[in-house]
Amino acid sequence: MACREQSNIAIAEMDKELLLNFIQHSLPVPTQTASYIADQFDNKVILKNDYFLEAGTVSNDYLFLADGFMRAFTYDADGNDVTTAFYTKNRIVLEASSFFMRTVSAETIQALTDCTGFSLSFDKLNRLFHSVPEFREFGRAMLVRQLVALKQRTLSMINKKAEERYVDLFESNRDIFQHAQLRHIASYLGVTDTSLSRIRRDFSKNG
Repeated sequence: MACREQSNIAIAEMDKELLLNFIQHSLPVPTQTASYIADQFDNKVILKNDYFLEAGTVSNDYLFLADGFMRAFTYDADGNDVTTAFYTKNRIVLEASSFFMRTVSAETIQALTDCTGFSLSFDKLNRLFHSVPEFREFGRAMLVRQLVALKQRTLSMINKKAEERYVDLFESNRDIFQHAQLRHIASYLGVTDTSLSRIRRDFSKNG
């Protein structure tokens, strides 16, 4: 089921204060400029189990997730569902390669709860890039943040034990354990469901 905007949830009344604060905390800009940037975003609601992006389609949304929880996933060569990312509130949700390169996505991003946020289309984002120098810097900062997170995750899969990766995930974002299924967490950590159950038991005993 494709993502849809729900007029009956009064999205027109959604408060952009969260988005405004996020912009100003991410990059010091005058309030007037931050307000102008925030005003270019459109309200968006994605209901639980709906898709923000489906594999095989081109991403056309740059989303600030104001509230809710999402999961990105793909399939390995054997057809197994593998989680590639979790998105919690106050984060940018973006499949960068599909969005910027205008190519079909290999990933699907699905809402695991009802989600509200603010989005920019590809065309609207490009207009902001060309007309507002501060937004170019904001966009660069967001991409750098995503690149650093991806690099850290890649390295952790190589130089950290599964138990360490579990602790890092638990301490950095406990919301994941409230909303995601354990099999999704296991695939994200690169372990089997059985191994994750053992790690959780050991962690509880030592905690």
